[in-house]
Amino acid sequence: MQLTEISDQIEAMGISVVALTYDSVELLKTVQEDQDIQFTLLHDEDVSHVNAFGVRNLDYEPGHRVYGIPYPGIFLVDPNGVIKAKFAEERYQDRPPFEDVLEAAAQL
Repeated sequence: MQLTEISDQIEAMGISVVALTYDSVELLKTVQEDQDIQFTLLHDEDVSHVNAFGVRNLDYEPGHRVYGIPYPGIFLVDPNGVIKAKFAEERYQDRPPFEDVLEAAAQL
């Protein structure tokens, strides 16, 4: 998980790092332990949050094994729950440029 590369820098700015995915709680626990991830990983039970944020990859219908997969993205949310910045990509192989994320986080 590439976010682990910059999570310490983001948290040093007083910003909490949280990842949200449709993956099972069991898989998230395994990944967190195997990759020594120190930030919170959340399971979006019915992809309601992915849908609410408008980041669900619409290429997959209900019943498909990856239905609910979001586009890779990062949201910077203030303490009041307001999204201050959004970085998203259409291909799962791509990630937002971390230097842009760090710059935006520093401006919060």
